Amino acid sequence: MTGTPAPVPGLPVPVRDVSVRVLKNIGGCGPYAYVVARFEPPDPRDGPPGPDGLELLNAVPERHLPTEFLPALRSGLVAGLDGVAATVLLTDGGFHEVDSSEPGFRLAGRCAGRAALIGAGLLPPHEAASLPWTTWPGRPWLGPKRRAGRKVRGTGRPGAGGP
Repeated sequence: MTGTPAPVPGLPVPVRDVSVRVLKNIGGCGPYAYVVARFEPPDPRDGPPGPDGLELLNAVPERHLPTEFLPALRSGLVAGLDGVAATVLLTDGGFHEVDSSEPGFRLAGRCAGRAALIGAGLLPPHEAASLPWTTWPGRPWLGPKRRAGRKVRGTGRPGAGGP
């Protein structure tokens, strides 16, 4: 062991317009965070990525995304990207005076990072089911949701449209 860190693998392809809106209504209030980001492979001309492999660029005005939430968002992105290096450009964002918090933005960052890995083909498409607040171009459609305890049409129940 020489003590030099192993190179961080980079995102192989760009994943643009990843949108995350964390919105949980828990007794009238809950975490809220809104982020839109572009994920790009790291530029080799910029040298090796930092220790966490993330270059975060912010193009969102502070009135839409206060800088106080950026460290939490960054830590969520690092966790979501799971060691894959990327350049992330924040293109839109939003917060709520009362409901926004660091945990909400950390969750939004994690969801955005996971979506980028799915969009780049580094995670299987069925992983998209674990990202309920997240959209991106090319997101896999996993079929209609089934609700527990509800019968579906065509089950033979009178009036349900079936036989």
